[in-house]
Amino acid sequence: MELILALAIGVLFSSGIWLILRPRSFQVITGFMLLSYAVNLFIFITGKIHINKAPLTLDGVPVDPTRYADPLPQGLVLTAIVIGFATTALYLVVLLGSRGLTGTDHVDGKERDHDE
Repeated sequence: MELILALAIGVLFSSGIWLILRPRSFQVITGFMLLSYAVNLFIFITGKIHINKAPLTLDGVPVDPTRYADPLPQGLVLTAIVIGFATTALYLVVLLGSRGLTGTDHVDGKERDHDE
């Protein structure tokens, strides 16, 4: 399972970097989204992989901490998902405004000639 998660994080991260280096704004936004997914997965697995374990302890009952998953990475990822969604919405509004002003979705605002 660790190998699958490591490969998934690597593929998401490398795909995100490749898309960020593309000339179109929509591809850049998609690259940022893939990078945020890779970081979310990385933060999530820092709490170790737990199968069939509850994320929180019971009401004040002293229990063995090895029986429960770490809730901190789960809370961090949930917060990062919400912030990433809001940031993506902001990026899309800026992209649409930029496209309306310049008439193109190139990151530098200029269409390149295909003859060059």
